[in-house]
Amino acid sequence: TQYGLVFDAGSTHTALYIYRWPADKENGTGIVSQVEVCTVSGPGISSYADNPAGAGASLKPCLDKAMKIVPAEQQRETPTYLGATAGMRLLREQNSTKAEQIFAEVSKAIGEYPVDFRGAQILTGNEEGSFGWITVNYLLETLVKFSFAEKWEHPQHTEVFGALDLGGASTQITFQPGVTIEDKNTSVFFRLYGTNYSLYTHSYLCYGQMQALKRLLADLHQGSPSPKLSHPCYPAGYQENITTADLYDSPCVHAPSAPSPAEILTVTGTGDPAACSTAIRNLFNFSCVANGTCGFNGVYQPPVRGQFFAFAGFYYTFHFLNLTSQQSLNDIKSTVLIFCKMNWTELVKTFPQERRYLHTYCPVAIYILTLLLDGYKFDEHTWTSIHFSQQAANTDIGWTLGFMLNFTNMIPTEAPEYVKGHQPSLWAGAVSFIVL
Repeated sequence: TQYGLVFDAGSTHTALYIYRWPADKENGTGIVSQVEVCTVSGPGISSYADNPAGAGASLKPCLDKAMKIVPAEQQRETPTYLGATAGMRLLREQNSTKAEQIFAEVSKAIGEYPVDFRGAQILTGNEEGSFGWITVNYLLETLVKFSFAEKWEHPQHTEVFGALDLGGASTQITFQPGVTIEDKNTSVFFRLYGTNYSLYTHSYLCYGQMQALKRLLADLHQGSPSPKLSHPCYPAGYQENITTADLYDSPCVHAPSAPSPAEILTVTGTGDPAACSTAIRNLFNFSCVANGTCGFNGVYQPPVRGQFFAFAGFYYTFHFLNLTSQQSLNDIKSTVLIFCKMNWTELVKTFPQERRYLHTYCPVAIYILTLLLDGYKFDEHTWTSIHFSQQAANTDIGWTLGFMLNFTNMIPTEAPEYVKGHQPSLWAGAVSFIVL
């Protein structure tokens, strides 16, 4: 058995995934299995901008745990990666020096362990989306499976699944469209197990759930003359204080010309789902150029097609609301409406363990519905093709497994590769040369 370690350094938290697979990849087991996932305590590594050494130190308890799982004689051959997503993309935009210091510290911390450390890097949005897509389809055996004839085969007549990912700072959509992709920036090409896949993928930075909530609050602040803000998405009876410095600490949130940094805002929930929905829609621009097909903010997107797995933030919020068993769109909308009308006292009494994030479930649920229906253009017919799920084949869905499969070239019989077409002139030259 061989092992691999991947840190998923997201915007709000970090997790270490420990995978194992048979050394002989073609012995019928086929699926890489997840042995363990260890959640790193504390916030995401991008939060350590002013204390980079703290980012490195935070990883050590999970690395210690991994060293107890991976046999000592195999540790030096265990490929280990750290992939950072939108939180670090934003920090790099704000201050690239601080981002580099964090990477230096996490690399130093991982380097103290006897593993084959292959580096820390920031994934692009397209990589995050397409590795999530590989994970989903690898686990569901739509790319390859071990046949009765005891060999790896591409499953016939099997449709691949699309992937919908919602993080703290970004959201990704990836699927195989039924049409030619018009915008090459949204296109990735994989060759997996001898089959070509042309995928549409796009990542929307600043449209993850935490940044969306921040942008929503900033809009409410800028539309209010006083430091007392009414928040239609928070439950009636809920109140919190936030400083303008905390509100405007992200490149996603455009500060008014001169916010006074020390001002304290008092935010009071009013529990008004209709007003909440209107305020959330203002975070998007749904207009498309003439005759264009787009998702939102003018980004090209072909019509959604096929079955989709919605994971990460999509799953957590809908799981909390008991909406992950293929309910109809009308049932989901009415459940969200009833939940959003509950006041703070009722909510705390009903869900005492969830108190920390309880006030955010209503705005995030309405945000998810807006993103999927108005943003990605699902409707009541295509809605039934979305499966909200955290796992497939007992393995967490996310980009980490696809990332490791890709970087260790571990996919049986053929590693995934980006294929680039040659210029027609090169073909003409080559053909003339062969004929000659």
